[in-house]
Amino acid sequence: MKTKPSWYYNQSAVIPFKTNEGMTEIVLITSITSGAWGIPKGVVEKSMSPEESASKEAFEEAGVIGKVSNEMIADYEYEKWGGTCKVEVFPLHVTDIFDEWDEMNVRKRIIVEIKEGMTVTTMTMTMTNKYLIKAFGPI
Repeated sequence: MKTKPSWYYNQSAVIPFKTNEGMTEIVLITSITSGAWGIPKGVVEKSMSPEESASKEAFEEAGVIGKVSNEMIADYEYEKWGGTCKVEVFPLHVTDIFDEWDEMNVRKRIIVEIKEGMTVTTMTMTMTNKYLIKAFGPI
């Protein structure tokens, strides 16, 4: 039985990335509950598009801002709050990284080359590497 309002089950996420000396790097954060490395995501705010909401999560959870693409690169589902959450994933080209951000005391953040990110990421959804490949091409 669902324990939250229906709109809580619509979520969005971003893969924050930047280039550094010709290499693509991604920003990963830890989950507050498990400590696993993953990407910023959250409930789509009622007044925002999925892309806008995911961009907001990137700022709050990872302390990054940038240009989010309107093109969804992946989607997945997972169980939470007695129901199924549906998540849309968008790439976010990082333009600024802040030293201080909203959730800095409850999450860790790393910036890694994309190949390393594929190794460290232990997100619960098994499709993470496929998202990265779809967003950035063969690694």
